[in-house]
Order: sequence, then C-alpha cells, then structure tokens
Amino acid sequence: MKTASLPALRVDPALRHAAEEVLQKGESLSSFVEQSVRAQIEQRKARDEFIARGLASRDGARLTGTYVASSEVVRGLLLRLGKAKAKAKKKAKKKAK
Repeated sequence: MKTASLPALRVDPALRHAAEEVLQKGESLSSFVEQSVRAQIEQRKARDEFIARGLASRDGARLTGTYVASSEVVRGLLLRLGKAKAKAKKKAKKKAK
C-alpha cells in the first residue's frame, strides 16, 4: 500500500515544545501527530453518529408521539451509574485480595 503525507504544519514554537515534552519514550513527534489525527477522526465520527442517533430518536418520537420525560432518563442513568460503581468497587476489592 502506498503511503501519503499530511500537509506541512507551521505552529508556534511553544506548541511544538509542549508536544515534544509529552512524547513517550521511543515516540516520535511524527507518530504523535499521526495518532492525534487518528484520535480526532474517531472522535468526530463518534460525535456525528451520536448526533444522527439523537436526531433519529427525535424524529421517531415526533412520529409516534411517544416521549420519555427527562427525569426518567436521568433516573435510569443514575441507576446504571450506581450499578457500574458497585461493580467496579466489587472488582477492586476482589483484585486487592
């Protein structure tokens, strides 16, 4: 597979220095920039998919007239969070033994 290059990027020297300071052992600035671009691409795809799901849900609710109160949603999320915290706490205790 052929490779391609990203456009050259001029940055403030302070930004370059900050990036170089956080490089891990054996990591190059080029690999850091590439990984950052990959991460940003994934983040933007996830955001776009999230928005698309939200809009589809809104449209579905408008069609059916069926809505869920925000208080019910928050209550459900808090319940899930509580269960996840309890599971993590149990796992941490098990691991500590």
